[in-house]
Amino acid sequence: MPIIVNLDVVLAQRKMRLNDLAACRGHHVPAIFPSSKTGKARAIRFSTLEAICAHLECSPARFWNIVRNPKKK
Repeated sequence: MPIIVNLDVVLAQRKMRLNDLAACRGHHVPAIFPSSKTGKARAIRFSTLEAICAHLECSPARFWNIVRNPKKK
């Protein structure tokens, strides 16, 4: 089941950029959300996830979606 990352959408709704989020937490962009643009991230630290959620005042469900039955090519 692929996981779709919509962090860019949440940031756009709040008029923020990924760089802004990273700077607020003292991280570099890759540490905040590796490969978030390509959807190829394999892992994220729980401490990083917690920091993102705390800053955005939301849960991970706000920017992650699971596709249950993807069409196979």
